[in-house]
Amino acid sequence: MLCFVGDALRFERIGFVTRLDNILYDWRLAMTMPRARDNRIVILDIDEKSLGEIGHWPWSRNVMAELLDKLFDRQEVQLVAFDVVWAERDPSSGIDVLDRLGQGELKDNAQFQSSYAALRPNLDFDGRFAAAMKGRPVVLGYYFNSEDRAVRVNALPKPVLPKGAFKGTNAEFHEWKGYTGNLPAYVQSAAAVGHINPFLDTDGVLRRVPLLVEFEGDYYEAMSLAAFRTVTAKTLGGMQPVQPGFKERSLESLRVGPFEIPVDDNGAALIPYRNGKPSFQYVPVVDVLKDRIAGGALKNKIVLVGATASALEDLRSTPVSNVLPGVEVHANMIAGMLDQDFKRRPWFTYGAEAILLLVGGVALAVLIPLLTAFWATIAVLAGAAAIIALNVAMWQLNDFVMPLAASLLMVLALYTMNMAYGYFVESRSKRLIAQRFREYVPPEVVAKMERDPARYDMPRTADLSILFCDVRGFTGISEALSPEALREYINDYLTEMSIIIRSGHKGTLDKYIGDAIMAFWGAPMMDPQHARNAVLAALDMQKACGALNERFKARGWPTLTIGVGINSGTVRVGDMGSQLRRAYTAMGDAVNVASRLEGRTKHYGVGILVGEGTRKQIEDVAFREVDRVKVKGKDEAITVYEPLGISAALDSAVQEELRIWNQALRAYRARNWDLAEVNLINLQQVAPGCILYRVYAGQVQRARSTPMTADWEPVTVFDEK
Repeated sequence: MLCFVGDALRFERIGFVTRLDNILYDWRLAMTMPRARDNRIVILDIDEKSLGEIGHWPWSRNVMAELLDKLFDRQEVQLVAFDVVWAERDPSSGIDVLDRLGQGELKDNAQFQSSYAALRPNLDFDGRFAAAMKGRPVVLGYYFNSEDRAVRVNALPKPVLPKGAFKGTNAEFHEWKGYTGNLPAYVQSAAAVGHINPFLDTDGVLRRVPLLVEFEGDYYEAMSLAAFRTVTAKTLGGMQPVQPGFKERSLESLRVGPFEIPVDDNGAALIPYRNGKPSFQYVPVVDVLKDRIAGGALKNKIVLVGATASALEDLRSTPVSNVLPGVEVHANMIAGMLDQDFKRRPWFTYGAEAILLLVGGVALAVLIPLLTAFWATIAVLAGAAAIIALNVAMWQLNDFVMPLAASLLMVLALYTMNMAYGYFVESRSKRLIAQRFREYVPPEVVAKMERDPARYDMPRTADLSILFCDVRGFTGISEALSPEALREYINDYLTEMSIIIRSGHKGTLDKYIGDAIMAFWGAPMMDPQHARNAVLAALDMQKACGALNERFKARGWPTLTIGVGINSGTVRVGDMGSQLRRAYTAMGDAVNVASRLEGRTKHYGVGILVGEGTRKQIEDVAFREVDRVKVKGKDEAITVYEPLGISAALDSAVQEELRIWNQALRAYRARNWDLAEVNLINLQQVAPGCILYRVYAGQVQRARSTPMTADWEPVTVFDEK
């Protein structure tokens, strides 16, 4: 951004920015320039047709004198300007030979001297051409050069402004070292003389004409300005001194009477090109000389004499055409002066551009990182559209040429850098997410997380369901198997359980703790059904033990029995740990309770115990209420349940057993020991191997033998984990 600001303030120009600005200038000009032909100006064309009929260039000055006579006397034109430099004498009449004879061997020949004295004025083509100019509005052209060995040929016109005219301003005129002017007689006879030097930009395109140039401290005008002053001299007078602008330092315009011509600090004006096709009437010179143009057809026209013949090499590269005749550049300048139609670059455009770059750059630099890629793109497009709209409005309404390239490039650069940075950072975040979670959660969950990795980086508070699973009697199993067999045994068990948790029910596999498993649901991806999915996973894990045991039995391995504890609640989940090692895990009271419930499954002889926080979130699963317990570390009792399966899938026998159990539990809590005992006896007959029924039958027997106090509560307290 600072580079563009430096370019805007002209501290250090950036080449490609300048080139792009030129291209954008050409585009705006092509879109808005006038399309109609200007009939006030006629270009008298030295074309191939004229060269073919009159002869090779340069033509005799006698022919040019005849041309002026026909233009002013027969056609009654308003002004004639030559885009030609008459730097050499015309000896084509033989006058030099006759002069040598008259001064040599025929010096004393009275008859020769008398006849030659009468004939010589007709043979002096230079004199005749000068005489044809005298007293007529004829403007000549000449050019300056800046080569190291620049010559100074013929005569310069008087400067239009003297030394020191621009003292105290910011004007930076190009200083020339030499010139090629017209013959002195022509300069003295012409109404005005102006330079025809172009002002090419770095890309070789002609967009400006230096209306003033400096030579040895004096200031000389362009031919187009000289022609304009000559045409308007009757009402406007001569050229007026420059009127400095802001704080007496900024050169903004040249004033000719009431007319104002905007210029830059080089004294150059932007050329007000027309549509690039012949914008002016072209007339071959030979048609005027041979009276093929009706008399008065060019009356009151401004006539510019110039060449379009390719052999004369006066073709220019311009914003509207790659091969525009140079004479048409002068025609456009004169038309612009007459219409007062010029684009301008005021002094404040540079400061305005710098402010726009700073304000817009800071705004976008702050805004883009806060937006998604889609909205960042929308913001950038809107910003670019606003910049272009403002620029076009200034162009159309105020004729201001505001720089455009730096602003658009800055917007594009900020967008590209932010998108590239975001892409690489996001890619890195996605890779980290994938690396971190591919072992915890299913691949499809990882794919979803990769779309918005920022949501999963930091620890957060969330409502989860946590599962702990442990192998019963693992010590005995490890003693019964060899180390290699034990490794295979555990690997098969952990693999089967992990597949159920991850792939079967979209859980997050937290860790293995020896033969134990910790998993949770609800993170990193939110899961409104986390409690249900955890319970269904536990039920499938118990079913999977049956299939595993068939395989283990075939290999002579011990039977596998697991206990599962599940609890739901608010915990802290995220990437946590030390500076040496971190892991994605969950911490909190609900986690501790889940671990304690897993430990209590053995006491009750059930495969799964679920906390009441989990039970309340599930409607379509049948549960058997097991007990109200106080686990270690908890002062409040919680109700624990055993899930039996999907309610709609329970057979009638299980439903009847559950009904009798609920009666027994209600009787037990009401201290109706007889009814409780009867129901428990019936249940033991239905399921003689159920440890839960034996536990409660024992508690009823103890209650009969031990009188209960008035404050007795049917709550089991566990002091061990």
